[in-house]
Amino acid sequence: MSYGAFSGNPKTMWLSDRGDDRDMQVIEDFWYLDQDGRRWDVPAGTVINGASIPRTLWSSVGSPYTGNYRRAALVHDAAVGREGVLRAESDAMFYFACLAGGCSQLQAKMLYAGVRLGAWASNTHLLSIEAASAVPDATRLPGEQTPRELEIRARYTLIANQLKVTGNDFAEVEQVVDRNLGRAH
Repeated sequence: MSYGAFSGNPKTMWLSDRGDDRDMQVIEDFWYLDQDGRRWDVPAGTVINGASIPRTLWSSVGSPYTGNYRRAALVHDAAVGREGVLRAESDAMFYFACLAGGCSQLQAKMLYAGVRLGAWASNTHLLSIEAASAVPDATRLPGEQTPRELEIRARYTLIANQLKVTGNDFAEVEQVVDRNLGRAH
């Protein structure tokens, strides 16, 4: 089964003078053509940061720019927030782009759960929990997690365990994730 194709390997440049040193700028147009023929463009000049999956899940899912999902992450970053593109559309594209990039079905499901959790966390009460319980990094013990991080990890673990026994039909995967994030399907 074809999951689409990428235009090749992306050409990027690290922007080491910005933020937490995770930003990159795309220096040559890049795109992903999905299985339905929709082209997801990443124009030269686009700045990406791989921040769609919460940092607390990196040890479980993988950190940005690693593994077979690097190109999918780049296209997803460019699509999120683009006018006329719904976040759910971008996340679904990411799932299939992960498969096109060489991820296994299980890995694509876990990565999809990670980006959906990222969207959920940025749109829920967890932001107020984080602010109310903010502990400066300097006073946190190594490995200590905030209430927000603990909630994200707990939900991810629940979803991941269900996805391990879920079939590979995307509608079924989407339903499991949405049900656990409180979205009706």
